[in-house]
Amino acid sequence: MLKIKNGDEVVVTTGRDKGKRGKVSKLLGRRVVVSGVNIVKRHQKPVPQKGIQGGVVEKESPIDISNVAIWNSATGRPDKVGIITQADGSKVRIFKSTKAVIA
Repeated sequence: MLKIKNGDEVVVTTGRDKGKRGKVSKLLGRRVVVSGVNIVKRHQKPVPQKGIQGGVVEKESPIDISNVAIWNSATGRPDKVGIITQADGSKVRIFKSTKAVIA
């Protein structure tokens, strides 16, 4: 079970975007794409068949999953994630500081 999933609000803990918050939009193995974070400029060649214009394009680049922490809105701070097994055998993610289940 992964500790960070699509749609989770995370905060960047290291790097040039340290302190920025955003939602996880894509998981790529051990890397995540966070909306509004790690914006890079890429030169795009025009592809008329697909309707793509050329030029310099800004896009979100993936960052390592170890450089983000899940945001706990109850405490207003980043938090660690734990996994516990419930009585019925299902696993759920919890915030380590408050032991609250992550929705």
